Amino acid sequence: MKPTREQAWQMLTEYTKSEALLQHALAVEAVMRHFASLVGEDPETWGVIGLLHDLDYELYPDEHCHKTAEILGEKGVDHDYIRAICSHGYGICTDVEPQSTLEKTLYTIDELTGLIHAVCLMRPSKSVLDLEVKSVKKKFKQASFAAGVNREVILKGCAMLGRELDEIIFETIAGMRQGAQAIGLQGTL
Repeated sequence: MKPTREQAWQMLTEYTKSEALLQHALAVEAVMRHFASLVGEDPETWGVIGLLHDLDYELYPDEHCHKTAEILGEKGVDHDYIRAICSHGYGICTDVEPQSTLEKTLYTIDELTGLIHAVCLMRPSKSVLDLEVKSVKKKFKQASFAAGVNREVILKGCAMLGRELDEIIFETIAGMRQGAQAIGLQGTL
């Protein structure tokens, strides 16, 4: 089964109640849809995978990705979706190496959306709508800021995609702008 966006949302909200985790899932969904459009792929597929990527994180943090694979497998979700979701934990909690452009993109932008979210919350506007790449780069270099964000994963992902960090940050911001209201980053703008 290739879940629709509505089915994916139902699955996600069955296992995730935290507003922060739901906003993160929506941010990753928006960014994945944006990147899919850039490379001529299906935004629905990419978005659903982005939405479901942390399905198990709230209830099963010690089994992250593995429990998602089990849950989605039981629901009959296509193996390609499960593999893509598991690949975002490569080198952290899985050995599923990102292969496709979709997988490499998810691996790269998952941590980056968290960093961008944190940067937005520090801004007077509390918004992604007026955020610039240079502001994110400044905080990227400051290891103590959003210390839980794995910058090495972001850099590895950029290398996998053959893209510069600035470009990935720019496009991730653009994707997050599309979902600004849903992810709580419209701010005062």
